[in-house]
Amino acid sequence: MRGERRGGMPRHLPVAPPLGSGRFYFILIVFCVVACILIGRITLLQVIDRPFLQSQGDARTLRHEAIPAHRGMITDRNGEPLAISTPVVTLWANPQELPEDGIQRVMLAQALGMSPDDFEARVELYSSREFMYLRRQMTPQAAQRILDLRTPGVYPQREHKRYYPAGEVAAQILGVTNVDDRGQEGLELSYQPFLAGHPGQRRVIKDRRGRLVRELGVIREAQPGGDLVLSIDQRIQYMAYRELRAAVAEHEADGGVLVTMDARTGEVLAMANLPSYNPNNRAGLDPRGLRNQALVDVFEPGSVMKPLAMAAILESGIVDRDAVVNTSPGWMRLDQFTIRDFRDYGELTLAGILEHSSNVGMSRLTLQLSDTAMWEKYNQLGLGQSPGTGFPGESTGSLPAPVRWSRSERAALSYGYGLSVSAVQLASAYTALANGGMRLPPSLLRLSEPPQGLPAIEPAVANDLLNILETSVAAYTGGRRARVEGYRVGGKTGTVRKSGQGGYTTDAYRSVFAGIAPISDPRIVTVVMIDHPKAGEFYGGAVAAPVFSSVTGNALRLLDVPPDHEVDE
Repeated sequence: MRGERRGGMPRHLPVAPPLGSGRFYFILIVFCVVACILIGRITLLQVIDRPFLQSQGDARTLRHEAIPAHRGMITDRNGEPLAISTPVVTLWANPQELPEDGIQRVMLAQALGMSPDDFEARVELYSSREFMYLRRQMTPQAAQRILDLRTPGVYPQREHKRYYPAGEVAAQILGVTNVDDRGQEGLELSYQPFLAGHPGQRRVIKDRRGRLVRELGVIREAQPGGDLVLSIDQRIQYMAYRELRAAVAEHEADGGVLVTMDARTGEVLAMANLPSYNPNNRAGLDPRGLRNQALVDVFEPGSVMKPLAMAAILESGIVDRDAVVNTSPGWMRLDQFTIRDFRDYGELTLAGILEHSSNVGMSRLTLQLSDTAMWEKYNQLGLGQSPGTGFPGESTGSLPAPVRWSRSERAALSYGYGLSVSAVQLASAYTALANGGMRLPPSLLRLSEPPQGLPAIEPAVANDLLNILETSVAAYTGGRRARVEGYRVGGKTGTVRKSGQGGYTTDAYRSVFAGIAPISDPRIVTVVMIDHPKAGEFYGGAVAAPVFSSVTGNALRLLDVPPDHEVDE
């Protein structure tokens, strides 16, 4: 048939109608526009806005964390630790992330040692913030028990806490740090920059809950603080504190101070104060215990000044070493004041004046000096000046200038009234007697070599006075209880009336003793002051001298000082 191909197949196939051109091109254009928009957006985000977006992402996840610097250790001269930093954990929380579940909150409160009501009140107080402390400076073990509860919103923070192995024994000289491990008192404060070091910094990634995801690296390494080596000998410090505390308790005193100094270097080997406190547990702290009385408090020294005043008298040439002074009738009037001795001692040598602690004898000699001689000698001995230890708040004491001094004021200076000193100043002044006339400034740090020293007393005069001090603690004197078995020692007692608003009291005293040992080759100088003993005895020879004897004897043996071959008993 026409119109058919061979085989029966149609000659012409039907052709599909063309797709509507408008709809096809519309869909194609839409796809192209969307693709361009996506490509443009991707280009914008990845190329143009990338720095901004990166910074925004980093702001939400990237953190710069401080790497705490380990605080340096404080040790005694032999390397024994006096202050160390131990690792602790502080727990903090984001109140807005804490669970609403009451059971979880109660369990957290109990683990923290808080009542549920107190915990809820604290959370409510910080509800608008993202940070609150839960417990500070916990042991890692205790903190981990709380973290094991897996309470949402609770996080740890690693810190250090200061620990003082010696406790109350050396509390005032060391001082304390606050909860942030910064020095607040004592040497912890004065050497804060040296001990603290410099914190480092690291870059980390944290999730939205503040949990560490990854550490990216250290930006700056932490530099640990330096170790501070003190002049203190912990063995002598413990023993000094023990003896001082026993004396304060026995005599029902308000407190006391003891300073032991190396006679060859000026290094402070012991510095004990009462009242004291435990820096590891400051609950119920007595504020008086914070004061390092040996450096920051001053007192009128009384008769312990007589050997130093005698140095001015001997150097002036008004009398020689063998001079005799008439002290009868045991009292004298000056400027409407009466100066008295314990009794009428009659004629006394210079050694006898110190042995019997004659105020009359000292006054009669002093009045022969020039107006400024006594002031100049005391000034050479470091009185009225800063000791220079670097301790915060150290006192300069008081040494009035010789302007229009009356005769009674000049006399009073010779037996230790009218001026004030700290225990450290007094010990430093006595090093001039022990060191051939060279005064050694006190040091709280261990020295690598002895200091030069400052000339304060003529060497011959210093040696004469050293021998006189030995006779002042002879068996027949008021200072006999300062004697040390096996060693030649010397020193001077002092009994000082305390002053009040209306003048000097008649029933409150300070008992003082300053001494040197051994006289044959001086190694240590010790000053003891007991404040207001109320148990009956109050004289320096009865209250302070026995403390000197016990501390000095033990210290000499601890320092391996050989006994003297011949000691008068």
